[in-house]
Amino acid sequence: MRSNLGRIRIIGGQWRSRIISFPVYTDLRPTPDRVRETLFNWLGQDLTGLSCLDLFAGSGALGFEAASRGAKHVVMVESSGSALHALSDNKIKLNAEQVELVRMDASIYLVTDKQKFDIVFLDPPYRMKLLPEILPLLPPHMSEDGLVYLETGRSDDLDQILQHWKIWRKSKAGKVNCYLLEMKQEPDDCG
Repeated sequence: MRSNLGRIRIIGGQWRSRIISFPVYTDLRPTPDRVRETLFNWLGQDLTGLSCLDLFAGSGALGFEAASRGAKHVVMVESSGSALHALSDNKIKLNAEQVELVRMDASIYLVTDKQKFDIVFLDPPYRMKLLPEILPLLPPHMSEDGLVYLETGRSDDLDQILQHWKIWRKSKAGKVNCYLLEMKQEPDDCG
């Protein structure tokens, strides 16, 4: 059923102020404008030539925002058929040829796909507590200087989960906790 659609606008790049639509349901929370503005200030406004993975694409706000700002390739992974249908409609409406849509569970995608990315957007449904499962699967998919944007509703239980990651930036907006992560460099064993 397509009558219950939400709308969000792209805030920067070539599609600035364009509206994208998405199905409204409990676990789909588009990243708010203010949070996206902070994120793309952290990343720099121009993502020209970068490859991005929007792992829990949902509304597509993060992936389309990256494509709008020049990312050369954006893979959006989404397991919901209704969300994927809306993503496809938005891809066509924006003529977003650099966007690749994949209907698959995020963990299965990470186990079966071998692509590497400069930026991974990780914004899973909060209630599902998927971070302990997903974060360890990311390193093989990261380019040398790759970054992970993590959005979560809780910050109190992240120490254990983030032990292999360096927090490069962090912010809080309402109930949304945001982190920009990079892999910790393991010390060389020089014996």
